Amino acid sequence: MARTFREQDGASTMDPSPLRRWITSRILNRVLDPARQRELEETSERERLDRGERHVVEYFHQLDDPYSLLAAQCIGPLLARYEIDVRWHLVPGPSGANSPEPQLLAALARADAEAVAPGYGLACPPLVAPESSLLQRAQRIFTATPERGRVEAAEALSSAVLTGNAAALDELAKRHGEATDADADALLQAGAARRRALHHYSGAMFHYGGIWYWGVDRLYHLERRLQALNALRRPLAACLFPRPPLRTGPLRDSATLTLEFYASLRSPYTALIFDTAVAWAREVGVKLELRPVLPMVMRGVAATRDKGLYIFSDAAREASALGVPLGRFYDPIGEPVRRCYSLLPVADAAGKRVELMSSFLRAAFFEGRSAARSRVLRKIAERAGLSWSAASRQLGQPGWEDMLEANRQAMYAFNCWGVPAFRLLDERGSPLVATWGQDRLWLVAEVLQRTLAARNQSVSEEELPPAFPFSR
Repeated sequence: MARTFREQDGASTMDPSPLRRWITSRILNRVLDPARQRELEETSERERLDRGERHVVEYFHQLDDPYSLLAAQCIGPLLARYEIDVRWHLVPGPSGANSPEPQLLAALARADAEAVAPGYGLACPPLVAPESSLLQRAQRIFTATPERGRVEAAEALSSAVLTGNAAALDELAKRHGEATDADADALLQAGAARRRALHHYSGAMFHYGGIWYWGVDRLYHLERRLQALNALRRPLAACLFPRPPLRTGPLRDSATLTLEFYASLRSPYTALIFDTAVAWAREVGVKLELRPVLPMVMRGVAATRDKGLYIFSDAAREASALGVPLGRFYDPIGEPVRRCYSLLPVADAAGKRVELMSSFLRAAFFEGRSAARSRVLRKIAERAGLSWSAASRQLGQPGWEDMLEANRQAMYAFNCWGVPAFRLLDERGSPLVATWGQDRLWLVAEVLQRTLAARNQSVSEEELPPAFPFSR
């Protein structure tokens, strides 16, 4: 019998039946289809016009969330540039299956927010683990703050909580007042209920016209949408918060630095960035060390239906922006993933680990091929440059599990549990940066250029990206 997780933990099965695998693939293909988002956007706009409403963006702020600290700084500029109203919601953090590794997430978010803020032109002071007493007081102050004052208060309150600045809260309480715990709890519950009704779970989220946008990293999608609707207060040539570019120069390494690339075979984010990350590593001359891990659901990290659907729809949007044709998907969860990983010894002997994983991801996410079929797996292996006679003898054999578990433990050691994750190491194997997400490869590139610039004094400051505070 196929092993399954409880329905509240997620819709995926470890080893689904052929029928269920087909049904899941059909559903997720619909989610990945760019036409679906266009339909949602067009339907939402028709309904807004029919109601005669203004453009209303709902924003869900979590006071102890570093990403909310960054997102709050964007709202003033957005209001000044676009014909929008912002409706504020105070929310608690994710919980249950929506937050499987809360301690890792909190630590990662603090370091990540500090690192990426300068890339978006935002400020982020050194952050600390928030104290519950400061958080509760900040929630009372936010509750007492009228709507018109929340643009300023949200950033200041989050900064005070995340830097442990009780004196700043004293000043904010004098300025905005302080509600009761009961009133603050009611506001939190209302925000959580609204977020749940709209099928999400996280803080730092923007919702507009049926679609979610996470933090500053996805604001460029919202901006492009508002620009297409001509919802502008003044002409605009570019987004206020574009994704920082992925740099491949001006400097190159000579394999003295190592890029660890943690990837799995069922991750849509891995699929859309895999070949780009490999090509980038080769272009800039770093040594690439591909470290595969099991997909999260196969190692007991559950995801709710809302989270799973958001991840796939967001990956489709990101892929479209990158010009990657993600969307012909056939779910490889379970046995197909294990069978492919069982070929790693053969691939490693031939120096084809990267090629094997690339070929598998292409079949599952771009070609819609069922890797549960032996003939498909044979094509995957042969396309990667492997001998099928050698691969078929290794197929299904154990011996790869310990390596993947060691990779998982290494990833958890730097507060990452999801993929793709990247770690750039210096000549001694010390980490220069460790980060998670296909939308963080640009960050690794900036660290690389700064590191190489420290060796090469002939490069002018104008040729380099801004000096970001990456080191931990």
